[in-house]
Amino acid sequence: MKYENRRAFLQTAAAAVLARQAFPVLGANDRINLGVVGIGGRGRDHIDEFVKLPQCRIVAVCDVDQAGRERGVAQVERLSGYKPKQYADMRQLFEDKEVDAVSFATPNHWHALGAIWACQAGKDVYVEKPPSHNVYEGRKMIEAARKYNRMVQVGSQSRSMGYIQRAMRLLGEGVIGKVYEAKGLCFNPRKSIGHTPDEPVPPGINWDLFLGPAPMRPFSRNRFHYNWHWFWDTGNGDIGNQGIHEMDKARWGLNRGLPLHVVSTGGKFVHQDDQETPNTQIAVFDYGDAQITFDVRGLMTPGEGDVRREDHFVGNVFFGSEGYLTLDGNGFRVYKGYERKLVMDEKPGPEGDTGPHMANFLAACRSRKYQDLTADIEIGVTSVALVHLANISYRVGRRLTIDPATWRIKGDPEAERMLTRPYRAPYVVPDKV
Repeated sequence: MKYENRRAFLQTAAAAVLARQAFPVLGANDRINLGVVGIGGRGRDHIDEFVKLPQCRIVAVCDVDQAGRERGVAQVERLSGYKPKQYADMRQLFEDKEVDAVSFATPNHWHALGAIWACQAGKDVYVEKPPSHNVYEGRKMIEAARKYNRMVQVGSQSRSMGYIQRAMRLLGEGVIGKVYEAKGLCFNPRKSIGHTPDEPVPPGINWDLFLGPAPMRPFSRNRFHYNWHWFWDTGNGDIGNQGIHEMDKARWGLNRGLPLHVVSTGGKFVHQDDQETPNTQIAVFDYGDAQITFDVRGLMTPGEGDVRREDHFVGNVFFGSEGYLTLDGNGFRVYKGYERKLVMDEKPGPEGDTGPHMANFLAACRSRKYQDLTADIEIGVTSVALVHLANISYRVGRRLTIDPATWRIKGDPEAERMLTRPYRAPYVVPDKV
């Protein structure tokens, strides 16, 4: 057996053991019935992982693309032997009394409204990162989760990974002294997306439903499937795509909420294409006695320190009064003193990431205690607020002053307006959820 296949087998087996420990004896009628919304690449990952967990059954799939729905149905049936129902409109899925919980792997601009509708319909929610497309709707997600007593887990799998939890405990215990800076690295080179023309909507795609809360635009291939990440209407750039994982860990390790000041600069360099969001971006979050810095490089670049994730340089560095700690997909390392002596080098366990995170979600659905969630919606919304504030600073071109108590921007009406967006009826995030 090749090493990669053996590692995948061990991760799957460990996730299954954790799941059985959480739910040792469950009959068919005790399972949580799940609907998966958004059957793109990440949605198919959701199906792969949830179907392994004996405490749930996928009973429905939903996608605005008929081809995506059909792939989802075939995948569930192949993996579980059970044929799920299919829906084109998530509102119809929410009306299905058989569905207990919903897993969202839609584009970013649908996360908040979909989750709020699901909470209002009495469904628990697993929602991919970033949990919201802007600051305002993230706060409404928290309100909806609490009002309807719903479990809402954000897909920040790092929060359920044992070695990362240990790294964060060590930081809190002073392993590198007082932590004064947390740095997130998102060095993930991406090729140009090129130009794609406006064209008629292909058969089988409900373009109105795809755009939902976003403005109506002509159909273009670059605005569909993965490249929606690079348009402000639907995505948040790489700082809100891969970067939100590192932003969440940076805030976690620094143990802070919202900053006092935010400034971000950068640009969309080299590529001449349809992308709107920057491929190079630096952000600084000032807490007075500490800071978070964040660095996005979407072009060819060297790494920094020993941080690496497969063939990219993605991870975190925490700086303290007595040393520093580096964290990535390969584990974490602790260096002490001016001589930078390596005193700790811990590797990840075999349990994987997504499976245990989903098992944690299902366990909280049983306990009805949102405090049992490792990535409760309030945690995810606070972390992604830093992403949104960085993007606002980048777009208006100046430093922002933040009121952490009210989540408002002081003395800058233009930036303040960008905490939310104009919503396209009937896909409106309500003020009263």
